[in-house]
Amino acid sequence: MAAQISTGMGELREITKMERIGAHSHIRGLGLDDRLEPRANSQGMVGQAKARKAAGMVLKMVQEGRIAGRAILFAGPPSTGKTAIALGRFKIEFIRRYLTFCFCSEVFSLSMSKTEALTQAIRRSIGVRIKEETEIIEGEVVEIQIDRSLTGATKTGKLTIKTTDMETIYDLGTKMIDALSKEKVLAGDVIVIDKTSGKISKLGRSYARSRDYDAMGADTKFVQCPEGEIQKRKEVVHTVSLHEIDVINSRTQGFLALFAGDTGEIKPELRDQINSKVAEWREEGKAEIVPGVLFIDEVHMLDIECFSFLNRALENELSPLVIMASNRGMSRIRGTKFRSPHGLPVDLLDRVLIVSTKPYAEEDIQQIIQIRCEEEDVTLTEEARSVLTSMATSTTLRYALNLISCAQVIARKRKADAVDVEDLRRAYTYFMDERRSVQWLKEQQGSLVFEEVDQEDATAGDAMES
Repeated sequence: MAAQISTGMGELREITKMERIGAHSHIRGLGLDDRLEPRANSQGMVGQAKARKAAGMVLKMVQEGRIAGRAILFAGPPSTGKTAIALGRFKIEFIRRYLTFCFCSEVFSLSMSKTEALTQAIRRSIGVRIKEETEIIEGEVVEIQIDRSLTGATKTGKLTIKTTDMETIYDLGTKMIDALSKEKVLAGDVIVIDKTSGKISKLGRSYARSRDYDAMGADTKFVQCPEGEIQKRKEVVHTVSLHEIDVINSRTQGFLALFAGDTGEIKPELRDQINSKVAEWREEGKAEIVPGVLFIDEVHMLDIECFSFLNRALENELSPLVIMASNRGMSRIRGTKFRSPHGLPVDLLDRVLIVSTKPYAEEDIQQIIQIRCEEEDVTLTEEARSVLTSMATSTTLRYALNLISCAQVIARKRKADAVDVEDLRRAYTYFMDERRSVQWLKEQQGSLVFEEVDQEDATAGDAMES
């Protein structure tokens, strides 16, 4: 007798694709029109009209290649969309190609020096388009003849290929025969052969052979027979970053070090040689520099040595656009005893364009909550949405957005389709925000471990950090 196995689930859903929902996964762009004017609610962006318009102007200048070697600082309180605006800019395909994220905590945690980590991040953000001409053979395969020896050890053959103007026969060796067999090239296929590397690419079937078979696969592609000569010269463009060129030339294993991740420190002499070679290619017209974007989040975590290095790096000819974000006001520059706006030295602040963000209005917060509910597939009642908006106003926006998924779990336990006010209240009692956490610490009256620090220890810790 067959036993029926119960899974304990009411329904089974077929999952075809897993998508991770992140803090900024709802951001699709900057929400600007063709005139770089910000829309009220578009592409996941709400509010911060001036900051978004400034980011759109920067994006336009980056696409035109006119703003390399500049620095921009997004400054504002927490939960005002600084990282969201930066990510919205990077949704553009042109920017995403030459984009590097740099988190300040990584600079101090890597096994290399701080300046080396920043140098590698800067050179990852600079693309090099290398142009070269290669000879190719392009045409329609008329016939393939393969002759094997009695033992089968050696293979020879002939390839007849044609265009609309001419037809040629080529002798084939063992490697070319194996390459043709691997690509499953048949008579009637239009192929391209790179004479330098011997690589074979199949473009499709010729229209003249479209009636050879009664049935064709859905993925069968038909193309016209090429015109002109069979052997042609074609310009090929390769795009790499300066860091990739550094790694390939500095390690014994070559480009395999890119996949291993352990690139180590690269000698300045090697970088100087690569820079001079790239400059030589630019003069000859073989290469083109494409300055990208380096985004440094929580830039106030860098110390005075890193800021001095960035000052010098921005003056370099090969320099990307550096975008920084900070939520600090008047704070101490790390590594010194001096205080400065945003925790950045005054000489570096003099170089940057500062874009400010302001706290969201209540209407903007309500729209952001609605966008996050759609992203997380959560339904809120009207009363719950207004209560969550007031929570975000009294606490923080991030705390309110984090309660959405928690309240959904509570609503599912009572088998409700929508999250109600009672679910939010229970989630509010389970998870504390910053203000209630501070109040709770005061009520403990020093019962926590290592809560009190002597003044001498604090002074010694500041001296060591300096």
